[in-house]
Amino acid sequence: IKVAIINNGALGMVRQWQTLFYNQRYSNTVLHSGPEDGIAEEGRPSGGTRVPDFVKLSEAMGCYAIRCERPEDLDKAIQEANSINDRPVVIDFIVHEDAQVWPMVAAGTSNDEVMAARGVRPDFGDGDE
Repeated sequence: IKVAIINNGALGMVRQWQTLFYNQRYSNTVLHSGPEDGIAEEGRPSGGTRVPDFVKLSEAMGCYAIRCERPEDLDKAIQEANSINDRPVVIDFIVHEDAQVWPMVAAGTSNDEVMAARGVRPDFGDGDE
């Protein structure tokens, strides 16, 4: 069993809705204790203690856990995960706090009104533009 966590250090979908539909009014979505040094690296989460720490939590449950914080370590992390066959493996992929998930369905719309990016609907060949 392999489990991948795409971890932006926030309640991802809630933060995405706050970004897209609520003018970036963020409330109760940050899942870390704050910056360790007060400065976030460009394109990186702002640091601090990870809450929850998915690596420690996974290890406490008997899983093998890997944290991947840099794009250049992605292949290595996946290869390492695939080499483990005696217990579940959790990979905690750290992404920027503003990373978003697409496609999505906006609140109050039908499940057939999928957005591939803000204001863009995939072409399902149904004649709708």
